[in-house]
Amino acid sequence: MKTDKKIEWILRIGVAGEFLGHGVFALQGKADWVQWTQQLSGMDASSATTFIFIVGLVDILLALLVLVKPIRPVLLWMTFWGFWTALVRPLVGLPIWDFIERWANWAAPLALFYFYQSKKDRSDQ
Repeated sequence: MKTDKKIEWILRIGVAGEFLGHGVFALQGKADWVQWTQQLSGMDASSATTFIFIVGLVDILLALLVLVKPIRPVLLWMTFWGFWTALVRPLVGLPIWDFIERWANWAAPLALFYFYQSKKDRSDQ
């Protein structure tokens, strides 16, 4: 297998794992996430739980999509979402290190986006 393919699949599996893991936690109604959603949005517990559940479904679908057919604009969404969910930690009162520790949550989908972008740029030449 060529190096580019290995790098691509390492990134795809890493991004899929991150979104699958978060998706499963969300489907389970992770209590901290429900509480943070309430704190940041003002939703009641039931609405926050439903919101987190829907987010979990979307995260799992994105995890599967990145394994089957990565789409560059979707990778940008995953970058934004990974950044936002990392940033939530200090916004709800956790140390900034909880944000920094999660940089890979947005950096991996961004790296995969640029990997595909560079392949597109080379093929356009």
